[in-house]
Amino acid sequence: MKFGIFDQNDDSGRPLHLQYEQRLELTEMYDQGGFHCYHLSEHHATPLSMGPSQSVFLSAVAQRTRRIKLCPLVYLLPIHHPVKLAEEICMLDQLAQGRFQFGVGRGANPHELDALGFDSASAGEAYAEAFEILMKYFSSDVLNHPGKFWNIQNMPVTMKPFQLPHPPVWYAVGTADSAVWPAQNKVNIICGGPESKVGDISDRYRQEAAASQGAGSEEALIGIYRNVVVADTDEEAMAIAESAWPSFYDSFYKLWRVHGTEPQRVKLSPSYADMVASGHAVAGSPQTVARVLSQKAHDGRLNYLVGQFMFGNLPHAHAKRSVELFSREVMPRVEEASKAWL
Repeated sequence: MKFGIFDQNDDSGRPLHLQYEQRLELTEMYDQGGFHCYHLSEHHATPLSMGPSQSVFLSAVAQRTRRIKLCPLVYLLPIHHPVKLAEEICMLDQLAQGRFQFGVGRGANPHELDALGFDSASAGEAYAEAFEILMKYFSSDVLNHPGKFWNIQNMPVTMKPFQLPHPPVWYAVGTADSAVWPAQNKVNIICGGPESKVGDISDRYRQEAAASQGAGSEEALIGIYRNVVVADTDEEAMAIAESAWPSFYDSFYKLWRVHGTEPQRVKLSPSYADMVASGHAVAGSPQTVARVLSQKAHDGRLNYLVGQFMFGNLPHAHAKRSVELFSREVMPRVEEASKAWL
């Protein structure tokens, strides 16, 4: 069982330079606490992300950490020139000396793509073409690609990543059918969706992986991410979470509300208690959080649990305490429980 971090780097209400420094302090705690990977989202034109350039922020994280892996989850491929992105991936993997990984996606909010001047209706096609170019880049010395969105001719490839042929790849899934492609291509997955779908997703992934790769192949990471608050008591943890949640909730919906629309794939409740009740969040003492996460991992047949420990206007001191309790008291309990099914 491995444990990771997911960070939107959403608006905390604090001065931006201070927010960045506090996030970097937390990454040092994640590194020292034994977390496997730090995942950072990409969003634009919304307070859901105050760090829209993942590569810039992760270059700073690479210098503040030594062991934890670093992974954009995901790069929005339609809005990146794939060659420039490939070069950034090479740079980050070299800076982190092989600790870099990356996720790929087309974007869940069409308004973000439209705000940058990209026709969101073409996102699927552009995503597929950009990913094809990325893979060509990593396997070529001279890159050629005559495409619909990008036309590249005889471009010398002068950089390679630390990990060859390329760093591990991640993909966010929401249904069992969406697990087929990553399973066939040895791509790690994370699910942020309903509890009821997680088990079906992990089962489908393993079936497809076994069919395409054969028995005995190294298993990829199959995980979920959930908001997590740990405190000395259940009551204290829930009070902290409820206080910080409205700020995150407003940031999540702000761009959708500007356009008078609603997200189709992810819907949040304005109450953190309701998020806990629906299985999308956890709050409690170390004993409670360990019990709940162990059950989620067991029911979902998971080998990776990812927590979002900082969100909204959660005080920095509370986030640090939550991470400390999780790494010291929750992780060992869940690891011990997971021996029964891993």
